[in-house]
Amino acid sequence: MLGPTAHEDSFARDNLPPRDQWPELLLEGFDYPERLNAGVELCDRLVERGLGDHTALIGNGRRRSYKELMDWTNRLARTLVEDYGVRPGHRVLIRSANNPAMVACWLAATKAGAVVVNTMPMLRAGELTKIVDKAEVAIALCDTRLMDEMVACAKGSRFLKKVVGFDGTANHDAELDRAALNKDVTFEAVATGRDDVALLGFTSGSTGVPKATMHFHRDLLIIADGYAKEVLGVTPDDVFVGSPPLAFTFGLGGLAVFPLRFGAAATLLESASPPNMIEIIETYKATVCFTAPTAYRAMLRAMEEGADLSSLRCAVSAGETLPAPVYEEWMQKTGKPMLDGIGATELLHIFITNRLDDSHPGCTGRPVTGYVARVVDEDMNEVPRGEVGQLAVKGPTGCRYLADDRQADYVRDGWNLTGDAFVQDEEGRFHFAARSDDIILSAGYNIAAPEVEAALLSHDAVLECAVIGCPDPDRGQVVQAHVVLAEGVARSEETVKQLQDHVKAQIAPYKYPRSVVFTDALPKTESGKIQRFRLRGAAK
Repeated sequence: MLGPTAHEDSFARDNLPPRDQWPELLLEGFDYPERLNAGVELCDRLVERGLGDHTALIGNGRRRSYKELMDWTNRLARTLVEDYGVRPGHRVLIRSANNPAMVACWLAATKAGAVVVNTMPMLRAGELTKIVDKAEVAIALCDTRLMDEMVACAKGSRFLKKVVGFDGTANHDAELDRAALNKDVTFEAVATGRDDVALLGFTSGSTGVPKATMHFHRDLLIIADGYAKEVLGVTPDDVFVGSPPLAFTFGLGGLAVFPLRFGAAATLLESASPPNMIEIIETYKATVCFTAPTAYRAMLRAMEEGADLSSLRCAVSAGETLPAPVYEEWMQKTGKPMLDGIGATELLHIFITNRLDDSHPGCTGRPVTGYVARVVDEDMNEVPRGEVGQLAVKGPTGCRYLADDRQADYVRDGWNLTGDAFVQDEEGRFHFAARSDDIILSAGYNIAAPEVEAALLSHDAVLECAVIGCPDPDRGQVVQAHVVLAEGVARSEETVKQLQDHVKAQIAPYKYPRSVVFTDALPKTESGKIQRFRLRGAAK
């Protein structure tokens, strides 16, 4: 049964999936009071513990202490409530790159009892509108440098009524910042229930139609009190750095929830290129890094040129499978293992991982404490060790889609089916085999092939197309488009560039096809369905 709620707007609870479609939740060991506000627990509580002077956030050339963060978020929360009418349960969308202001807005909205929807700066108006309409968002907080697409979204949405700009730099000179300057630094956070929805994490899945995963206040603490405590052993002395966007639940966990839960510092980079991360690691002596194998490859090359990354005690790899050679070279150069793991937006964060004292190349590891996993066949029977099957997992977090029929596909017999094929060895460790859907994993990003196809098909030069993931030594995979051109269109580099630029203008630029293959016809079944497996088999 769900506990008490503070939400005046019941939208989130009204749109939870039917209880018989929930996964079984294993909550033993994760005991929280009925009234719980994650914004308070990740900010004010650290000040109460005497860590007010400790650095919480590093970004835009300055440090902010936990006391400064508490005062800042309290002012913002007051502004949202008093000036913009945000009430408990309202959905608040935040659009920004990784910077301290985005974290402050997220914490403030959470303290105010809102349900936060974090979005990436690269999304276009059409993509934002799908999210806004799905979550029925009425107010958006947007970095003023990214207003154009957000304003265009507001014009095309029947729900979004107000877009409020904030300053993502250190200047604090925008509408929201100016309104907050005159507010008191105290704010009585809303006494939300531990199972009130605090966050909607959007994932496109393989269809390109967005799904909203619903996460409670307690879930935000569970991932810290589980994975971050057990596997990373976070302390107030740690300094986090990484590349995942805060708009992804993986980035929000690794670069905000984990450090803030334990009084550590988070360094936030709007452009988290390997050179920028290397500079941060050297400057601030970062100890925990979250990024993709492609970035670690660049770091290894930089170490050969004299970069000092010796402060890192944990290197967490995510976003794509960690190649064994990268793991082995990292071990050789640092003497420390790289931690591979698997998580999902549906379960909020990592649920199977290697450990510092139990880590192996080409291996995903064992379940995080509180989670159980098994490899099953189509009938949900566990397959023998060493055989490939579907990964099924359950634990203290689990899939709850917002008003979405696909809930029944992800949860079966109480288990979360992640869409991954795995093998479990005789010692109980899990090994990734392949994705079982059409998601392309490229440099840490999940890209839905049908969404790219739709963007290509909106160009007059494209008659038909099919998009697949093509193996790539640096990015894991790249998006490859097989295109049948309209009559009279030349097969040229100029056409390739036109199509690539068109996709970048339609959807987030990182989704564009880096490889374009022109063909006379696409392989199809007798019923006319495109046989992508044949394209994948020939991809190179």
